[in-house]
This record gives sequence, structure tokens and C-alpha cells, in this order.
Amino acid sequence: MIEAVIWDFGGVLTTSPFEAFARYETERGLPIDIIRRTNAANHLENAWAKFERAEIDIDAFDDLFATESKALGAEVRGKDVLPLLSGDLRPEMVEALKRVKAKFKTGCITNNLPANAIGSRSGRSLYVAEVMALFDHIIESAKIGLRIYQMMVETLQVNPKNCIYLDDLGVNLKPAREMGMTTIKVVNSAQAIAELEAATGLTLR
Repeated sequence: MIEAVIWDFGGVLTTSPFEAFARYETERGLPIDIIRRTNAANHLENAWAKFERAEIDIDAFDDLFATESKALGAEVRGKDVLPLLSGDLRPEMVEALKRVKAKFKTGCITNNLPANAIGSRSGRSLYVAEVMALFDHIIESAKIGLRIYQMMVETLQVNPKNCIYLDDLGVNLKPAREMGMTTIKVVNSAQAIAELEAATGLTLR
């Protein structure tokens, strides 16, 4: 019995920033995947991790990301990467969310960057108020840290075994799955919606 559906935001309700990264690299003749490789190297202590945890400001992030990417083969300024993060809202996923909300509790877990870190155009404006209002509870890891999944199910007052969690990154699905959640790795909208329909028994389009 499903009680709640929990959503990641970026790459699920929006297009993946990876698409924007690839386009940026191609347009500028940069090595393929240089941005993703920079993000992945020393992933707990790199510029990205420190910025997500609000330990450094945007200027420090800009410099540190440039240094780290240069070490991997090409300098990319951190400030050039931030506008690529936002992605575009996927209307078909928003529609699915609306239909899910009519039947089940909804939560959103997002590793959004600190609200004050980026200008509103590429940051906060992405978190469209209308969409965010569809969630019963939202947790942003930049503010909260670990134990996020546990906090979400406690707040929603649901059994994790009765929850579905959608994310575009396998590493984020693992802890949810270990808690007993049904997990859906979002590759694209059509696939994700089909799996969500199968898991909930709802028509979502």
C-alpha cells in the first residue's frame, strides 16, 4: 500500500543539468565531461561539496572550481557552471506530481545550493512556487545534512516500505532502497512516469 511519493527536484521535475553541461562543453571545445569529472573528484571535499554545505561563498567556489577543473585538463570557472544547473521544468512530470498529490502524501528532497549563494535567475527562481506548493514537506540538504530520508518519513508519518522515491542519481536511491522504499531511477520522463504508474496504480498522463 503506497502512502507517499518522494521526489528529487533537479533532473526529475526538471531536465538534467548534465544535458546543459554537455552543451556548454561542446560549444566551448572543452574536454567531454570535464564538469562532471570535476564534480566527482574528491566528491566530499571538493569545491562543489563545500559550496553545497555553504562553507564557501560564490567567489571562493568560482576560484576553487577553476583550479580543480584545470587539474583535470581544462579550466572552467565555477560562476560559469552555476547557470547550467537550473534545467527546465518538465510539464509532464509536474502533471504526474499533481495527480499523485491527489491520492498520496508528497515530499521533496533536494540538494539545492544555499539560497543566498546564487542569483535569483539561476537559483531560487527555478524552485517555482507553484510546483513547490505541491509538496507536503520539502527538505534541502544544504541546510540539513544527513539522515534526510529518515527525517522525511518521520515528518510525513509514513512507513518507508510504503514510499516511492524518484531520483536521477543511483547513489541517492541506494539509502532510500535500503530503508525499504520502492525506488525509480529517472532516465527520462516517459520511463519514469510509466514506472510510477505501475507502482501506484494511477494514471498519471
